[in-house]
Amino acid sequence: MKVLVGSPVNEMYDYCIEEYVQALKSLTYPNYDILLVDNSKGDTFFNKLKSLNIPVIKDKWFEEPRDRQVSGRNILRKKAIENYDYFLNLDQDVIPPKDIIERFLSHKRRALTGIYFNYKQFTPKEVGSREGIRHGQLFPTIWAITNKKGNLRQVEEQELSPGRIVQVGLCGSGCLFIHKSILQKIIFRYSKENDDPSTNKFIFDDSYFCEDLTKLKIPIYADTSMICKHLIKKKKWIWTDLTNKNI
Repeated sequence: MKVLVGSPVNEMYDYCIEEYVQALKSLTYPNYDILLVDNSKGDTFFNKLKSLNIPVIKDKWFEEPRDRQVSGRNILRKKAIENYDYFLNLDQDVIPPKDIIERFLSHKRRALTGIYFNYKQFTPKEVGSREGIRHGQLFPTIWAITNKKGNLRQVEEQELSPGRIVQVGLCGSGCLFIHKSILQKIIFRYSKENDDPSTNKFIFDDSYFCEDLTKLKIPIYADTSMICKHLIKKKKWIWTDLTNKNI
């Protein structure tokens, strides 16, 4: 099996780019290629990536952050359909186990996610007095299906043990392993129809990807032993804030 590994990337993640690039280059599976899609506004970050000797192409700039993410992922989707069996999307701040591809392939599933944690409440360091909020409770970014209607609930950390394969109804996009047959049926997308700017609520493409899988009756599984490092302590923004401001 041949695997494409990559993600849309942006200069806002410059703080962790060296660790991310090293992680991609250190994967132990013998048959994979790397490709990043830079959607930064200028060329400075693109040139830095080239200096790190990592395969990268330049995408155009979009004012809406979700447009940037979807455009980059669809470029990678097309590349994967043309030349690969699987696409492993690893967000720019997600550091996986080195043997992630071998372990994912061993499960013989078409859609899989690894585990990474996020803050239930997050405030960038620059906010000052609210800094403590960013060190609040962590949660794995997977949601369990609770009934036949497809209702979801947040999975708690203690539920991850023992490590195993479990079906989930929703997951983040940070560590997605997707077979080509799925990519041929689903285009990465988002919609503004369920946004609520007054409450800073914005729905991203990972939610719509999981929704499209559900509509096609394609299950998505989480490997709860596949714990990834999430480099968010130095992060200086909140995605929903950027979307609200189109930064």
